[in-house]
Amino acid sequence: MGMDSFEKVRTNNCYYVDKTGFIRELLSSFFETNLITRPRRFGKTMAMSMLAEFFDIRKDSRELFEGLEISKDKELCGKWMNQWPVLFVSLKDAEGNSFQDAYGMLQFIISSLCIEHAYLETSEAVDEADRKSFLRLKNREGDRTEIKSSLYILMRMMAAHYKKRVILLIDEYDVPLAKASDNGYYKEMLNVVRGFLGMTWKTNPSLKFAVVTGCLRIAKESIFTGANNFISNSVSRERYSGCFGFSEQEVRRLLEENGLPDHFEEIKKWYDGYLFGSREIYCPWDVMNHISMLQINPSAKPADYWKDTSHNDIIRRFIDLPELDVGGKCEALLAGGTIQETIVEDLTYDIANSSEENLWSILYLTGYLTRAAVGSAAESSDEDKIFLKIPNEEIRSLFAETVFKWFTDSVKKTDRQDLFHAWWNGDSKALTDQITDILFSTISYFDYKEDYYHAFTAGLFVGAGYEVSSNQEQGKGRADIIVKDRKNRRALIIEVKRSRAEQEMEKDCGAALEQIDRKQYAREILKGYRKIICYGAAFFEKECLVRGTEKKGSLD
Repeated sequence: MGMDSFEKVRTNNCYYVDKTGFIRELLSSFFETNLITRPRRFGKTMAMSMLAEFFDIRKDSRELFEGLEISKDKELCGKWMNQWPVLFVSLKDAEGNSFQDAYGMLQFIISSLCIEHAYLETSEAVDEADRKSFLRLKNREGDRTEIKSSLYILMRMMAAHYKKRVILLIDEYDVPLAKASDNGYYKEMLNVVRGFLGMTWKTNPSLKFAVVTGCLRIAKESIFTGANNFISNSVSRERYSGCFGFSEQEVRRLLEENGLPDHFEEIKKWYDGYLFGSREIYCPWDVMNHISMLQINPSAKPADYWKDTSHNDIIRRFIDLPELDVGGKCEALLAGGTIQETIVEDLTYDIANSSEENLWSILYLTGYLTRAAVGSAAESSDEDKIFLKIPNEEIRSLFAETVFKWFTDSVKKTDRQDLFHAWWNGDSKALTDQITDILFSTISYFDYKEDYYHAFTAGLFVGAGYEVSSNQEQGKGRADIIVKDRKNRRALIIEVKRSRAEQEMEKDCGAALEQIDRKQYAREILKGYRKIICYGAAFFEKECLVRGTEKKGSLD
């Protein structure tokens, strides 16, 4: 994990899932500019590193590719392996909290490219004006025009030096614009990136072909203007569908070779579900992380490995927009259902929040949603729309966690004085009405299971200055929720029940109160508290019923 260099993987005795067939597929249908968009952590950088090692004229890569699929094609390897000048640039670090910071990182990336290709500084074949620009770029002294034209200048110098056109590889091309959109300097960065990238494929005689990777296709008129013989390959297309991520066959083999075949079903449930073209794909980052954990601890449970690596606040930005009423659709997705939406593949980050259609598209293209399998019950009859679903348990847990944080943050901003007044005064009717109202305005995220209602009820007290504990040992068992107000020497004991039908809610409230008495939950907190109110709260879907009784406290 964390190693995205093909050369390092192949020389450090690492496990490599052979994706070198990508080279043949790339060359078999030649396009001058190839954009490939995939979610983060699906192996884009590793694939680009592999292409660089294969094509780069400065290297001898025969040993690295020995025994891999592409090495069997002797004719293709003879024509292409280490036969072409390659310019490989990653823009994943071209970001910052301000335009100045991000622009400075872009200058550093360009300077590093110049240092890597320092032989151009003394090449007799290059133009003198280009040499002077090269030195300024290398020393991070180039002006805005030279920064915008830097890739074009480098490619022209490389083509002159090698007397061959240049293969251009650009990884994570959209990161600068994604970060710029998040931090409020999108227009400034777009102006730079449009020139920086656009010049490389617009009537560029030094270009052999370009491969560009990212998460989204930024609208052609913004970045890819002038790209001749251009092809875009998103997750909805068949081309390259097996070149990124792991197939089920690859996952099974990986588990068998690591002595872990019994863990296939849990890995499938948590990390499968993505559909690239018509091919089912697993997230490689998750699979490798979980297998690594299983090697240490065979009983390790699946975890959210994607959570800490991806740009996950897109979900929060989505549900935060007051003009979008997406609660019902989010609930359907979290319950394992599907929604039917139009997908727009040409996007610009600055209008990501302008419409619900754009946001569903972004969630689909970046891996938070996937297409329901062709031939399933959810196959669309509307040619302009597709059915979407959450791909697996990992992403479902990310959605649930985001929705719960959204709920608690929203509750903190709400005036809850009437609600608290009802709790402390034993007003069951007011509690029933107010909690039901809150439920109706909240996105449910566990298909109305009891743990959802438990977390929901505890969340009503968040940030209010009370001491709240859940499932704490009390008396002869564990009380669901205990709320203590030490200052006023009063406490609440709340037992939560999920009813199977609306007509059972009254009975379930009674059962909850009886449980509090039978298991003596109040026994340990009676001392020192003047007022203790016990509540039974029954929930059915978005309905709530509350019943309460007051216990007499002790001053001892």
